[in-house]
Amino acid sequence: MARPAIDNNSAIVVVSSTAEAVELSNQFAPEHLSIYDEALLPGIRHAGSVFVGPFSPEAAGDYASGPNHVLPTGGHARLRAGLSAADFVKVISVQRLDAAALAHLAPTITTLARAEGLEAHARSVEVRLS
Repeated sequence: MARPAIDNNSAIVVVSSTAEAVELSNQFAPEHLSIYDEALLPGIRHAGSVFVGPFSPEAAGDYASGPNHVLPTGGHARLRAGLSAADFVKVISVQRLDAAALAHLAPTITTLARAEGLEAHARSVEVRLS
């Protein structure tokens, strides 16, 4: 099973520095990232799960030490993390403005609404303030 994956989907990339390797990794946004040195962690911005050091194999994270086995693939680690309890929580936002707060925000709201071509949104603010 591993041989076809290695033959068809693997590459060796030679870089000139550790900083370049970290940047390339962030561009790739891997599902799994193995690094040898914990000092590299602050530079890692995009990875589904990071495995640090020689005794942290991916299998440990997938089956025992990590939060789960559901991680972003195909570079999607640039956009989100792995599955977590937050994925099962419904969040409802609530906004309550008074007249002064709406008046303060009105220029921003009406400008953005009109830029999006949503004239009724802009007018819904203006009519409340007239």
